[in-house]
Amino acid sequence: MPTLLVVETSPRGDHSISRNLTRRFVERWQAAHPDGRVIDRDLLETDLPFVNAPWLQAYFTPPEMHSAEMKEVLRLSDELVGELLTADHLVIATPVYNYNVPAALKAWIDHTVRKGITLGVDGKGLLTGKKATILLASGGVYTEGSPIRDRDIATQYLRLILDVVGITDVTIVAAGNAKAVDLGEIGREDFLNRFQEQIQAAAA
Repeated sequence: MPTLLVVETSPRGDHSISRNLTRRFVERWQAAHPDGRVIDRDLLETDLPFVNAPWLQAYFTPPEMHSAEMKEVLRLSDELVGELLTADHLVIATPVYNYNVPAALKAWIDHTVRKGITLGVDGKGLLTGKKATILLASGGVYTEGSPIRDRDIATQYLRLILDVVGITDVTIVAAGNAKAVDLGEIGREDFLNRFQEQIQAAAA
Protein backbone atom coordinates (compact mmCIF):
# COMPACT_ATOMS: atom_id res chain seq x y z
CA MET A 1 0.00 0.00 0.00
CA PRO A 2 1.59 3.34 -1.05
CA THR A 3 1.76 5.86 1.78
CA LEU A 4 1.79 9.64 1.54
CA LEU A 5 3.04 11.74 4.47
CA VAL A 6 1.79 15.33 4.41
CA VAL A 7 3.56 17.85 6.65
CA GLU A 8 1.64 21.13 7.01
CA THR A 9 3.06 24.30 8.57
CA SER A 10 0.89 27.31 7.74
CA PRO A 11 -1.12 28.98 10.56
CA ARG A 12 -3.57 30.59 8.10
CA GLY A 13 -6.11 27.79 7.81
CA ASP A 14 -8.42 28.01 4.80
CA HIS A 15 -6.72 31.26 3.75
CA SER A 16 -3.37 29.50 3.38
CA ILE A 17 -2.06 29.11 -0.14
CA SER A 18 0.19 26.20 0.85
CA ARG A 19 -2.68 24.34 2.53
CA ASN A 20 -4.88 24.84 -0.52
CA LEU A 21 -2.09 23.50 -2.72
CA THR A 22 -1.93 20.50 -0.38
CA ARG A 23 -5.65 19.79 -0.76
CA ARG A 24 -5.30 19.74 -4.51
CA PHE A 25 -2.20 17.54 -4.33
CA VAL A 26 -3.82 15.01 -1.99
CA GLU A 27 -6.95 14.80 -4.16
CA ARG A 28 -4.83 14.09 -7.19
CA TRP A 29 -2.59 11.62 -5.34
CA GLN A 30 -5.58 9.68 -3.99
CA ALA A 31 -7.07 9.52 -7.48
CA ALA A 32 -3.79 8.07 -8.77
CA HIS A 33 -3.40 5.75 -5.75
CA PRO A 34 -6.91 4.62 -4.74
CA ASP A 35 -5.44 1.99 -2.42
CA GLY A 36 -3.06 4.47 -0.81
CA ARG A 37 -2.88 5.79 2.75
CA VAL A 38 -2.41 9.42 3.77
CA ILE A 39 -0.72 10.41 7.03
CA ASP A 40 -1.47 14.00 8.03
CA ARG A 41 1.06 15.74 10.25
CA ASP A 42 -0.08 19.29 11.01
CA LEU A 43 2.72 21.03 12.86
CA LEU A 44 0.30 23.70 14.11
CA GLU A 45 -1.54 20.95 15.99
CA THR A 46 1.60 19.20 17.20
CA ASP A 47 3.16 20.28 20.48
CA LEU A 48 6.64 20.12 19.01
CA PRO A 49 9.34 21.44 21.35
CA PHE A 50 12.60 22.82 20.12
CA VAL A 51 15.67 20.68 20.70
CA ASN A 52 16.99 21.27 24.22
CA ALA A 53 19.59 19.84 26.60
CA PRO A 54 17.52 16.83 27.82
CA TRP A 55 16.68 15.93 24.21
CA LEU A 56 20.33 16.10 23.17
CA GLN A 57 21.37 13.99 26.16
CA ALA A 58 18.85 11.32 25.18
CA TYR A 59 19.83 11.56 21.51
CA PHE A 60 23.53 10.98 22.22
CA THR A 61 22.90 8.16 24.69
CA PRO A 62 22.84 4.63 23.17
CA PRO A 63 19.23 3.33 23.05
CA GLU A 64 20.04 0.34 25.27
CA MET A 65 21.07 2.82 28.00
CA HIS A 66 17.96 5.01 27.82
CA SER A 67 16.18 5.72 31.06
CA ALA A 68 12.38 5.99 31.17
CA GLU A 69 12.78 9.78 31.14
CA MET A 70 14.98 9.66 28.03
CA LYS A 71 12.48 7.46 26.22
CA GLU A 72 9.74 9.95 27.00
CA VAL A 73 11.89 12.87 25.82
CA LEU A 74 12.34 11.14 22.45
CA ARG A 75 8.79 9.74 22.21
CA LEU A 76 7.41 12.40 19.83
CA SER A 77 10.61 12.42 17.79
CA ASP A 78 10.35 8.64 17.43
CA GLU A 79 6.73 9.02 16.29
CA LEU A 80 7.66 11.62 13.67
CA VAL A 81 10.55 9.49 12.42
CA GLY A 82 8.24 6.48 12.22
CA GLU A 83 5.87 8.41 9.96
CA LEU A 84 8.76 9.38 7.72
CA LEU A 85 10.09 5.84 7.52
CA THR A 86 6.63 4.54 6.60
CA ALA A 87 6.04 7.04 3.79
CA ASP A 88 6.78 6.40 0.14
CA HIS A 89 6.10 10.02 -0.77
CA LEU A 90 6.64 13.04 1.46
CA VAL A 91 4.85 16.35 0.92
CA ILE A 92 6.07 19.43 2.76
CA ALA A 93 3.66 22.35 2.41
CA THR A 94 5.01 25.59 3.81
CA PRO A 95 4.95 29.35 3.58
CA VAL A 96 8.21 31.30 3.44
CA TYR A 97 9.03 33.59 6.36
CA ASN A 98 11.95 35.99 5.91
CA TYR A 99 13.29 33.88 3.04
CA ASN A 100 13.30 30.62 5.00
CA VAL A 101 10.96 28.01 6.48
CA PRO A 102 8.88 28.62 9.64
CA ALA A 103 10.31 27.66 13.02
CA ALA A 104 7.83 24.77 13.37
CA LEU A 105 9.15 23.14 10.21
CA LYS A 106 12.76 23.63 11.32
CA ALA A 107 11.83 21.92 14.60
CA TRP A 108 10.28 18.98 12.69
CA ILE A 109 13.50 18.64 10.70
CA ASP A 110 15.59 18.68 13.89
CA HIS A 111 13.41 15.89 15.32
CA THR A 112 13.55 13.70 12.20
CA VAL A 113 17.19 13.95 11.10
CA ARG A 114 18.34 11.19 13.43
CA LYS A 115 21.71 9.50 13.14
CA GLY A 116 21.36 5.77 12.86
CA ILE A 117 17.71 6.01 11.77
CA THR A 118 17.33 8.51 8.93
CA LEU A 119 21.02 9.36 8.63
CA GLY A 120 23.76 6.76 8.65
CA VAL A 121 26.70 6.99 11.03
CA ASP A 122 28.81 7.39 7.89
CA GLY A 123 26.83 10.53 6.97
CA LYS A 124 24.87 8.88 4.14
CA GLY A 125 21.09 9.24 4.05
CA LEU A 126 19.02 6.17 4.84
CA LEU A 127 15.72 7.25 3.24
CA THR A 128 16.61 6.23 -0.30
CA GLY A 129 13.89 5.29 -2.75
CA LYS A 130 11.39 7.85 -1.47
CA LYS A 131 9.93 10.84 -3.32
CA ALA A 132 9.30 14.32 -1.97
CA THR A 133 7.23 17.25 -3.15
CA ILE A 134 7.62 20.71 -1.67
CA LEU A 135 4.62 23.04 -1.96
CA LEU A 136 6.05 26.48 -1.28
CA ALA A 137 3.99 29.67 -0.94
CA SER A 138 5.90 32.95 -0.88
CA GLY A 139 5.17 36.63 -1.25
CA GLY A 140 8.21 37.08 -3.46
CA VAL A 141 9.15 35.26 -6.64
CA TYR A 142 12.44 33.34 -6.42
CA THR A 143 12.29 31.09 -9.47
CA GLU A 144 14.77 31.09 -12.37
CA GLY A 145 15.19 34.55 -13.89
CA SER A 146 14.05 36.45 -10.79
CA PRO A 147 16.26 39.38 -9.73
CA ILE A 148 16.06 38.05 -6.16
CA ARG A 149 16.84 34.45 -7.09
CA ASP A 150 19.78 34.45 -4.66
CA ARG A 151 17.33 34.87 -1.76
CA ASP A 152 15.73 31.48 -2.40
CA ILE A 153 17.05 30.08 0.88
CA ALA A 154 13.96 27.98 1.73
CA THR A 155 14.15 25.83 -1.40
CA GLN A 156 17.91 25.37 -1.13
CA TYR A 157 17.64 24.43 2.55
CA LEU A 158 14.85 21.88 2.05
CA ARG A 159 16.64 20.29 -0.91
CA LEU A 160 19.81 20.06 1.17
CA ILE A 161 18.07 18.44 4.15
CA LEU A 162 16.21 15.95 1.97
CA ASP A 163 19.43 15.05 0.19
CA VAL A 164 21.19 14.56 3.52
CA VAL A 165 18.64 11.93 4.57
CA GLY A 166 18.76 10.26 1.16
CA ILE A 167 15.73 11.71 -0.67
CA THR A 168 16.96 12.93 -4.04
CA ASP A 169 13.74 12.65 -6.10
CA VAL A 170 12.39 16.09 -5.17
CA THR A 171 9.81 18.23 -6.96
CA ILE A 172 9.32 21.89 -6.09
CA VAL A 173 6.02 23.66 -6.73
CA ALA A 174 6.92 27.30 -6.05
CA ALA A 175 3.82 29.45 -5.69
CA GLY A 176 5.53 32.82 -5.75
CA ASN A 177 3.76 36.19 -5.57
CA ALA A 178 1.11 34.72 -3.28
CA LYS A 179 0.73 38.19 -1.78
CA ALA A 180 -1.28 39.10 -4.88
CA VAL A 181 -4.16 37.09 -3.41
CA ASP A 182 -4.11 39.05 -0.15
CA LEU A 183 -3.89 42.31 -2.08
CA GLY A 184 -6.97 41.38 -4.11
CA GLU A 185 -5.10 41.43 -7.40
CA ILE A 186 -6.18 37.88 -8.21
CA GLY A 187 -8.69 35.44 -6.77
CA ARG A 188 -7.39 32.55 -4.68
CA GLU A 189 -8.73 29.84 -7.03
CA ASP A 190 -7.35 31.60 -10.11
CA PHE A 191 -3.97 31.84 -8.42
CA LEU A 192 -4.00 28.18 -7.39
CA ASN A 193 -5.03 27.12 -10.89
CA ARG A 194 -1.68 28.37 -12.16
CA PHE A 195 0.02 25.45 -10.41
CA GLN A 196 -2.49 22.71 -11.12
CA GLU A 197 -0.48 21.13 -13.92
CA GLN A 198 2.63 20.95 -11.76
CA ILE A 199 0.63 19.43 -8.90
CA GLN A 200 -0.92 16.80 -11.14
CA ALA A 201 2.48 15.80 -12.50
CA ALA A 202 4.02 15.58 -9.02
CA ALA A 203 1.12 13.54 -7.60
CA ALA A 204 0.83 11.08 -10.47
